[in-house]
Amino acid sequence: MREVDVAIVGAGPTGLFAAYYAGFRGLSVAVVDALPEAGGQVTAMYPEKLIFDVAGFPSIKGRDLVANLVAQADTVGPDYLLGVRAEKLSYADGRPVLGLDIGDELRCGAVIITGGLGSFTPRPLPAADAFAGTGVRFFVPDPSELADRDVLIVGGGDSAFDWALTLHPVARSVTLVHRRDRFRAHAGSVAKVQALPVRIIVNAEVRRLLGSTAVTGAEIAARGAAVETLPVDAVVAALGFTADLGPLAEWGLTLDRRHITVDSTMATNLPRVYAAGDITEYPGKVRLIATGFGEAATAVNNAAVVIDPTAHLFPGHSSDAS
Repeated sequence: MREVDVAIVGAGPTGLFAAYYAGFRGLSVAVVDALPEAGGQVTAMYPEKLIFDVAGFPSIKGRDLVANLVAQADTVGPDYLLGVRAEKLSYADGRPVLGLDIGDELRCGAVIITGGLGSFTPRPLPAADAFAGTGVRFFVPDPSELADRDVLIVGGGDSAFDWALTLHPVARSVTLVHRRDRFRAHAGSVAKVQALPVRIIVNAEVRRLLGSTAVTGAEIAARGAAVETLPVDAVVAALGFTADLGPLAEWGLTLDRRHITVDSTMATNLPRVYAAGDITEYPGKVRLIATGFGEAATAVNNAAVVIDPTAHLFPGHSSDAS
């Protein structure tokens, strides 16, 4: 059984800042996330998207924000357990014990859940069900991988249009197919893509992917038109995600639909278990990255006092430590 002062479940922006702040308070930290990379939804879903509502940055790419948060957290040396799922929660001598899917147990002074949407799974592309080759992806962590490729994007939401804007400068061609003639994406993003030499096919769906070991084309069936075969060697399925709390739902937490109910200290109903970020619910909750940063500090400071009753709730400003 490994021991740590604070176990943070979720390595998204809120979890990374919580890791730094716990280390700043002198607490040992382990960060557990089922995804293989730090950054959570930002890394998985929109690493190249510009974020405009993080304090101090007029705009910053998701990838760069995550890199900065990792660099900040690394100054306090957290232990990362990535590609590892926190399966079970139990207690020993009044302290939480996390059971991990790798068979280990993590005994903690406190747990802070920063899991964002919880576990999220891409919605499948039906045309890919019978396709055994490669070339279909749901995320594009590195757009340069699609340089000089004929890219087909399927979807009509923000992710689809974000990927179109991101990939247009590097791909040989970009085609976007949507099954309706109206889009869920922000109107500004739609207008930007429409102004580019990106072909947009509406009221259409991908009927079949062509190729044996890799995608070589796609059959597009548009309403009222003959089936068209497009040369395609990369497909981005941006059809959204389904999300659930996964094993967290079995821990005995008080839930409001898919969110964890917390009080003003970010404490849950379970002893020594806190939560912060998009996964939380309380009156007046606003789901922003910026909000999650403040909630992370609140959770850490209140957990620190529970771990060590002689500690101060507020340790002072970081500038006082320099």
